[in-house]
Amino acid sequence: MTVFITVRKLPAAAMAIYPFILLKRKEYKNDLILVNHEKIHHRQQIELLFIPFYVLYLLNYVVNLLRFKSHDKAYLNIFFEQEAFANEHNLSYLKTRKAFASFKGIKH
Repeated sequence: MTVFITVRKLPAAAMAIYPFILLKRKEYKNDLILVNHEKIHHRQQIELLFIPFYVLYLLNYVVNLLRFKSHDKAYLNIFFEQEAFANEHNLSYLKTRKAFASFKGIKH
């Protein structure tokens, strides 16, 4: 079960910290695409046993920030985000998602 919490000062529209989805505005709870995006992150967090997810997410962001020298480009190139953005419109994606699918986005 997903628990929604409104955090008005959140720096993004939403953020997934299993089992919570933090929302900048309570209305975002009804945004199916946004919620699906965050639920994809929940699945990523579960399969990596939580702490490794956050460590890899942060490391990937820092490497991308050094590489692109831009917060936006660094964020959009995090492999966890690439999977979530690529599949957020597919509301049945999590029913067919293969384990560790986010690692397909890693570029050599």
